[in-house]
Amino acid sequence: MAGRPYPLGATFDGDGVNFAVFSAHATAVDLCLFAPLTGHEYARLRLPELTDEVWHGYVPGLRPGTAYGFRVHGPYDPEAGHRFNPHKLLIDPYARVLTGRIRSADVMAGYQALTLDDLTFDNRDSAPVVPKALVTDPGLLPPVTGRPNRSMAETVIYEAHARGLTMRHPAVPEELHGRYEALTHPAILDHLVRLGVTAVELLPIQAFADEGFLVRKGLTNYWGYSPIAYFAPEPRYDQTTRGVGTLERVRAMVDRFHAAGIEVILDVVYNHTGEVDQHGPTLSFRGFDNASYYRLNPNRPRWYVNDTGTGNTLNVGHPRVTQLVMDSLRYWVTALGIDGFRFDLAATLGREPTGFDPNGRFLGALRQDPVLADVKLIAEPWDIGPGGYQVGNFPPGHSEWNDRYRDTVRRFWRGDEAVAPEFAARLLGSADLFDRRGRRPWASINFVTAHDGFTLHDLVSYAHKHNEANLEDNRDGHSDNHSANYGVEGPTGLPGILATRRRQVRNFIATLFLSQGVPMLTAGDELGNSQGGNNNAYCQDNPTGWVDWPGAAQDPDLVAFTAHVARLRRAHPVLRQGRFLHAEERASDDMLDVQWFNTRGQPASADDWRQRGMRSFGVVLRGAALPHLEADGPAVLIFVHAGSDKLPITLPRGKAGHGWEPILTTDAPTGSPASRATLPPGRLIEMQGRSILAFAEVAADTRKRPPKATAENGA
Repeated sequence: MAGRPYPLGATFDGDGVNFAVFSAHATAVDLCLFAPLTGHEYARLRLPELTDEVWHGYVPGLRPGTAYGFRVHGPYDPEAGHRFNPHKLLIDPYARVLTGRIRSADVMAGYQALTLDDLTFDNRDSAPVVPKALVTDPGLLPPVTGRPNRSMAETVIYEAHARGLTMRHPAVPEELHGRYEALTHPAILDHLVRLGVTAVELLPIQAFADEGFLVRKGLTNYWGYSPIAYFAPEPRYDQTTRGVGTLERVRAMVDRFHAAGIEVILDVVYNHTGEVDQHGPTLSFRGFDNASYYRLNPNRPRWYVNDTGTGNTLNVGHPRVTQLVMDSLRYWVTALGIDGFRFDLAATLGREPTGFDPNGRFLGALRQDPVLADVKLIAEPWDIGPGGYQVGNFPPGHSEWNDRYRDTVRRFWRGDEAVAPEFAARLLGSADLFDRRGRRPWASINFVTAHDGFTLHDLVSYAHKHNEANLEDNRDGHSDNHSANYGVEGPTGLPGILATRRRQVRNFIATLFLSQGVPMLTAGDELGNSQGGNNNAYCQDNPTGWVDWPGAAQDPDLVAFTAHVARLRRAHPVLRQGRFLHAEERASDDMLDVQWFNTRGQPASADDWRQRGMRSFGVVLRGAALPHLEADGPAVLIFVHAGSDKLPITLPRGKAGHGWEPILTTDAPTGSPASRATLPPGRLIEMQGRSILAFAEVAADTRKRPPKATAENGA
């Protein structure tokens, strides 16, 4: 039967299944049906109709759970950009569920793989090793309810790996380790709630491939940045017995996060696929229509444009590829309840023939889509292509990973010279990058670490990367990490070095939560998690890449410290404002919305900021200078001191009749000051080297005069 050209994919209507796939250059498309247990191909049916470059057909009597794939006929002419090979079973680009994980095999190549000559043709059948798609029932999942709908201003992101977060958690049953269900085990949820996390950002869980070069070395693609099926959850994170129930388990995971008040953001990879370059496998897009799905060299279409550094670049500017991506995003939102997306190498998605365009085809489609209007959109605003660094240039509605924040904060706390002015800008939400087109401070996703790079523990323990386990002779990963080891490379038992490292970790976490913008904490950093100096653990699906929950005993108060600074952020709205601060007078009290001070308690001058050795200063944060804003809580005073020696500081003046109540010190294991006695303006106190002090402005108690405070007694 002819069926319909829309919707794309396999659609069950109660009586049978409609199949529809796009290919502009194919000459014929065969639907292949497989026995669910043996994997035997028991039927091959030619799709009878072609409408608007969509091949389609209807098969009555088929039910959900049917396993299927496609074989696509057409020219095999790599020099012209075509790589059709009907001997290769193809995964439906709209597949909702796969029968298993995608493992690399030479037979998947459309050419004779052992020759490494992609102009050759291979006639071996790849069906025995290619996972099949499963037909699903559109009514399987109920409508999504109970979304937390957090504002970006109150968002705290926790970046985690869906498997690595739970593999070593002692309270999670062993049979659940690394599974979707484990992510919402009560022990995990309780931990996240304690930290004040409002959104979990999961590394890719769209079905992905293990690249051949990793498999040959006995490694795997742990991070998952090698997608093949944009609608299907990755099977390796599901139970041993898989099937259409995978969707129910993923949805149940999301619902449990929502019940705990936590949103779920997915890291999605629409800039390239796991088919890599011309020597990669033919698994889906390459076999359906290589010349449409990928950006090819216009002068020699045999070669792929490689703006991503992974071998290929998805052609998101093509209308059908845009449709694929948009349909995928909407599906994860409407069917599985996802609350937002972090777009890997998003500069690729905004690149037009004339260069990056924030108002281009794909980014424009995102902005106008009604389903995506209320979800969080986060860009990784760079790639390796021409004009690939675009931090601050994405359109309104997007937040962006801010690597300028990461690098500046690292350099400041390392003690580098001439960093203080930029560090101050990063504390205030990076207005120099984002304060345009009505964007708000939450346009900046602030992070000190991420999955890609050192953990926070390793950032203060290693001066150099140690990636030997990746079997690339330590050539991979960033070499300039702005890290320090404070005297010994790697583990040490020296008390002085350990004390410095622990205080630096607390400085980084405190800076993150005290900054305007959206804080992103990497899973395990609050535990002191280490990867042994590996800053590119993309292929380490083992204890190196997994979060070391038992290792938290090495710094048992760090979780309490992180929870303390998270509570301060929630309790003090001035730390998470909806407007940029520009040292303007507030109509309510004629005071500046933000004011900087030197260590003498005087307003910082231009001469102060010009000092290359400036490593210490204070800042008072008040509500933005806008007359229509409601009361926003007391002012907060923060003093930062990146020097290694003790330093006397003088508390500045604030509102008349008010003093400063200590609320945070990074010199204390849990961050809580030993004394909360209100200190008067002008009081001289002493800061420990490499530390932060924070105070809340409160009405002074004139009946008490507390003794001189020092870092030792908790001020």
